[in-house]
Amino acid sequence: MSAPLESFLQRATPHVLALFRVVIGLLFACHGASSLFGVLGGAMGQGGTLPTGSWPGWYAAVIQLAGGLLVLLGLGTRPAALLSSGSMAYAYFSTHQGTALWPIQNGGEASVLFCWAFLLLFFTGPGSWALDRVFFGARTEPTAQAAQQEPSAA
Repeated sequence: MSAPLESFLQRATPHVLALFRVVIGLLFACHGASSLFGVLGGAMGQGGTLPTGSWPGWYAAVIQLAGGLLVLLGLGTRPAALLSSGSMAYAYFSTHQGTALWPIQNGGEASVLFCWAFLLLFFTGPGSWALDRVFFGARTEPTAQAAQQEPSAA
């Protein structure tokens, strides 16, 4: 890869990661809002809301709304992403896996994609534009540190 392209990619990575975080958080929060408040097509696209306290749907919707908003804002991104990832793994294995082996067959694509996207955010952190930086100070992201370090020649 050419040096200018590699330099551009290193500079752009935290911003693209932040954009990824914002989009994933917004989409996840929309799922929760639809189930809790009946907006955007309502619960499971059927209109209406989930009964308060119903297991596991209502609790999943609360996690989706709160986790999605926290990830969207970059506030407590890692814990929110880990909880959200776990809830989607639970949703996949408890709801979808029993019907068929592959997500394309059992309707679990969204659960799998959200699960892995949130797991990625747990490991990479929020990228730039995160409220964590406002409240807890600007810290260099581990991914940015790793990208700046070059392997030593032996």
